[in-house]
Amino acid sequence: MYEDDLDRSDLVKEALKRADHSIYVSLKYTRTGDIIRNTILRLLEACELVIVEALEHAKKKKKIKVVPATPKEKVDALKKLFKGKGELKGFLEFYDLLKKIKNSRGIGKGEYRKHVNLSVLDGAGKEMLSVDTETLKAYFEKTKEFVAFIRGWIHG
Repeated sequence: MYEDDLDRSDLVKEALKRADHSIYVSLKYTRTGDIIRNTILRLLEACELVIVEALEHAKKKKKIKVVPATPKEKVDALKKLFKGKGELKGFLEFYDLLKKIKNSRGIGKGEYRKHVNLSVLDGAGKEMLSVDTETLKAYFEKTKEFVAFIRGWIHG
């Protein structure tokens, strides 16, 4: 499928499907830190796409004038739309965590073994987070909840 042939909600669904495959198939057989990092990138992609989907919906409903260009402006616009809804804060903190993981250096530990994980390092080279298979599955579920939350707002 080509991105031009899909609307935004299909792109979100495709990103989640690729993340699901990475967790339950690729990671099962490959067991590398790269698979964990790529899965996190897919989850981040799904979050970013659903944020844009919400902002495009708000623009269509004339709640905002334009969809912002930068990720920070998009998050700020989303916060304004959801003023007073505490649930969004937790999802945006999760989104920030995924972005930190993406922008940090990571080292695969225990690769090719059952308990593979990605050690995420801060700028000084200290481990700030370790993402194993169970953590990655929890991130996947949290991403699906975020998508459902935004979609519920759009359709409800």
